[in-house]
Amino acid sequence: MSIDGLPPLRDVIERHGLQAKKALGQNFLLDLNLTGKIARTAGDLTAITVIEVGPGPGGLTRALLLHGASRVIAIERDERCLAALTEVSDHYPGRLDVIAGDALKTDFAALAGEGPTKIVANLPYNIGTELLVRWLTVTDWPPFYTSMTLMFQREVAERIVAAPGSDAYGRLGVLAGWRTEARIAFDVPPQAFTPPPKVTSSVVHLVPRQAPLPVDVKKLGQVTEAAFGQRRKMLRQSVKSLGGEALLERAGIDPTRRAETLSVEEFVRLTNAV
Repeated sequence: MSIDGLPPLRDVIERHGLQAKKALGQNFLLDLNLTGKIARTAGDLTAITVIEVGPGPGGLTRALLLHGASRVIAIERDERCLAALTEVSDHYPGRLDVIAGDALKTDFAALAGEGPTKIVANLPYNIGTELLVRWLTVTDWPPFYTSMTLMFQREVAERIVAAPGSDAYGRLGVLAGWRTEARIAFDVPPQAFTPPPKVTSSVVHLVPRQAPLPVDVKKLGQVTEAAFGQRRKMLRQSVKSLGGEALLERAGIDPTRRAETLSVEEFVRLTNAV
């Protein structure tokens, strides 16, 4: 049974010989009810350009088009998947652009064009965090996207939405909390994928803040890296290379505190004092 007039994904995978490659961090999502749920989590897609990374055989791509995305730009580095994606493109003429290439070498802002753009992706596990950090630290803000709806391993998702004082809180939580409002929308069990990963996955929805606290992006990265690099140590020790106690005094932060207790606002203050 197909909900969009295209063959079931299992048939597509079999016909094109698309066994998922561990080296590419691939886990194909076959459940069309779940791909539809991800598309709906991204909100109204009418008149929206959607950028998708790692479409694989096109399960989520199909859901995005079915739910009304005016255009989907899919970046896929596995050439084996291109023929399957061409079939989707033929089914939705003029609405799917497939770019054969590496997402880590892609200029996403240039792809986005003029109209509103959303990023929706079941990200390859091995590059997911790196891509998110890049999207969170783009120079121009508000950014080229109006929202991001992304799938990660549950553990990474928890780090993205973590609050100060929790074990999961770290550099990723500070960056995401500084520039976006992020929430975990729902979990996806391993058996929804082929092959099933060893962990539960989660879909995270991030909406950019229009006016995040002003701070130099690169410096904030350096401060959080230093602070969380030795997270069990007091801040006077972990940020010693950046100015230690004198820096903390300028920022009005107790030098005996640990990185995980600082709010996003305090990290901004600390960075601006560097």
